[in-house]
Amino acid sequence: MSHQISRILVANRGEIAVRIIQAARELGIETIAVYSEADEDSLHVQLADYAVCIGGPSPQESYLNVPNIIAAAEAWGADAIHPGYGFLAENPTFARIVESHGLVFIGPRPEHIELMGDKVEAKRIAKRAGVPLVPGTDTPVESVEEAKRIAAEIGYPVLLKAAAGGGGRGMRVVESEREMESRFLAASSEAEAAFGDGRLYLEKFIMRPKHIEVQVFGDEYGNATHLYERECSLQRRHQKVLEEAPSPSIGEEERERVIDYALRLVREIGYRNAGTVEFLYDGEGNFYFIEMNTRVQVEHPVTEMITGIDVIKTQILLAMGEKLPFNGDEIPINGHSIEARINAEDPDRGFAPSPGRVELLHKPGGFGVRVDSHVYQGYVIPPYYDSMVAKLITWGRDRDEAISRMRRALGEFVLEGIKTNIPLHLRILERREFLEGKFYTDSLERWV
Repeated sequence: MSHQISRILVANRGEIAVRIIQAARELGIETIAVYSEADEDSLHVQLADYAVCIGGPSPQESYLNVPNIIAAAEAWGADAIHPGYGFLAENPTFARIVESHGLVFIGPRPEHIELMGDKVEAKRIAKRAGVPLVPGTDTPVESVEEAKRIAAEIGYPVLLKAAAGGGGRGMRVVESEREMESRFLAASSEAEAAFGDGRLYLEKFIMRPKHIEVQVFGDEYGNATHLYERECSLQRRHQKVLEEAPSPSIGEEERERVIDYALRLVREIGYRNAGTVEFLYDGEGNFYFIEMNTRVQVEHPVTEMITGIDVIKTQILLAMGEKLPFNGDEIPINGHSIEARINAEDPDRGFAPSPGRVELLHKPGGFGVRVDSHVYQGYVIPPYYDSMVAKLITWGRDRDEAISRMRRALGEFVLEGIKTNIPLHLRILERREFLEGKFYTDSLERWV
């Protein structure tokens, strides 16, 4: 079914809004930027064909304000809405509202957002599709006593996880039975506060895992494909800090296997548009399904750099009803790419946020260097949103060249007036464990 799109409302801010506007322009599609009162001077507002203020500085007043976003789309003649990532991107109610107003939602079907957003249901579907799971519960645990019984069966340590959310909230590691009660109650309370749902499920805690994710796509005609994997093991408080593609941790046999698992899940539900299937890898050849993100990922540029495929353009084309324009099996992996998330924060002061005016800015350049950012010299970074101000991406013929290019580019990056985590990235790139690929999801917490 074809959906003509001539004007997209970008329901987001920052670098991803800029990225969507750029991709749309290359396709000859107009864009509408929405912005909060705090974002009037943001670059995405200046780049879009049209811009409309939708509320006050807090996300609840603006970027999460569904009535105002829909009103802006209708008043300014949008055909479609692209949610980017974060905010409303994985909100099935928002996707349904968009479609109910005759607009195209540039993303998956609302029911797929809902299915994959419920981790318990997502695990059921993965199991049905033959995708391996971490040993644990298929349904939420009803009580502390039940949690103790199951943990005794599968063995400690175990992990308690919120059934209805992510980002590390409602998550606790339990190393022994005597810790269970306090950590169960803490995780449940945190999940209830964050997601309005205190249900938890329990699974075996994999020691020193790696985080491997597969970029997938599906179209309206039942076709599914991939653009290989990314490694995102370097995380702080479950938030990714540095990502790369392809993973330095797996060989060709493992790569084919994890891609097969990801595509089984896509085909099982008839998934449409871009998504990411995330796995834990135990280093012994075993992959375990974690979750599926039903949106574009922050780290999508490293995939673009090694495949030459524009992920955002592909999202738009698939939303227009086109067939998948490529077969991932026929696209060779070209070199290696690394992304460093540049955040306005001070690693030496407990990663305290560092909003403020960018007094001097010089973005690195040269062969194999890309900067995705909404920040410019004189721009004032507001205190209301995520602290990421740029993504620095490098490409090399191999991993060593990508790393040396990243070192060079970080050394050229000037952002005066605020504190950033650039020094942290430089320290990461010097660590022997990173250079040898011997790092895990808990490594960065230990390093800093």
